[in-house]
Amino acid sequence: MRLTLVESKKDIAEFHKVPSGIYKNDSNWIPYLKQDVEKTFDPKKNRAFRNGKAARWVLKGDDGTLIGRIAAFVNQKYAKGMEQPTGGLGFFESIDDKEAANLLLTTAENWLKENDMEAVDGPINFGEKDRFWGLLVDNFTDIPSYALNYNPPYYQAFFEENGYQLYFNQYVYKRDLYIPAQEVFVRKYNTVMAEGDYRISNIRGRTWDQVAEDFCTVYNNAWGGHHGFKSMPLAQAKKIMGALKPIVDRDIIVFVYHKDKPVAFYVNIPELNQIFQHVNGNLNWFGKLKFLYHKLMRTPTIMVGIVFGVDRAYHGKGLEGAMIKWTEDHIVSLKRYHDTTLTWIGDFNPKMMHIAENLGAEKSRSFITYRKLFDPTKEFKRAPIVG
Repeated sequence: MRLTLVESKKDIAEFHKVPSGIYKNDSNWIPYLKQDVEKTFDPKKNRAFRNGKAARWVLKGDDGTLIGRIAAFVNQKYAKGMEQPTGGLGFFESIDDKEAANLLLTTAENWLKENDMEAVDGPINFGEKDRFWGLLVDNFTDIPSYALNYNPPYYQAFFEENGYQLYFNQYVYKRDLYIPAQEVFVRKYNTVMAEGDYRISNIRGRTWDQVAEDFCTVYNNAWGGHHGFKSMPLAQAKKIMGALKPIVDRDIIVFVYHKDKPVAFYVNIPELNQIFQHVNGNLNWFGKLKFLYHKLMRTPTIMVGIVFGVDRAYHGKGLEGAMIKWTEDHIVSLKRYHDTTLTWIGDFNPKMMHIAENLGAEKSRSFITYRKLFDPTKEFKRAPIVG
């Protein structure tokens, strides 16, 4: 076997080719978009490089066949506050061969040690937690969600046999939209609407600047300055909406207003992998045409809840349940979406898990974020509970 540090354009191309060999007989696999992966390793596009660094490798067999890959990264923002300096590894792929997997993991760990790290989390992303985070350990048959990791079941043994321990579980929740809203949601909806000062609507008829302002208002009143969340400037909210604009279905982004003040939101997008399964991992000009076609044809039948929030001053008023009932009346009735999923929730956040379950959603898929301490004599601790 021969390990190569990714440096040249040829190396980068081979890094992207590795998964096609690993998953050639897996009908459930949907390739990550090359453009998404490359953004992770582009200092001009990934802010994590401002206070961090990354390296990646490709592994070939003796005959030159691509048989694995891995990346390692030091992200000072992520490591901040840890008991020990902690790096990360991700984009791990390997044939079902223990020697190959061990070589990849050891290489990443040694690089992290050389960069003064005392522990490693993986598989994770070099950046935000909303993508490429955690190892899939349960439900390998449902369509993989866009930007969430997908891997063969045998990867779990590779990590655990190499001393990686469970740092936290991640759960994706799913709800059948055709199951009628629970009676408690109906009561909450009727109570809220009976007050007369509330209205619930999608974003049709709103400009993107207006949507960004409403989003920013709710976000800051729900989380800004609390629980470790910084307040969001309007410019950032506009940037988020700008990124969502090409993929948004205006019918499935929901806001609650009280006397015209935005006080809650339920932001959904279509399941993009139901489109990206047709572009073969490359959003080039032809891939973009395919994307546009399937977007116009409304191919996705699953909507993904990416954020759900209520102004702190309006907690306990039943707005969560009211939005679920409104969804049944105004989104399910369109008969375009059959299911809804929620982006993963960590078991370190029992409050959010409780909210998801109260909304009638059930766990449908499980991931694990592992941690390995390089000094095995040190005490291992699970991720601290928040909320």
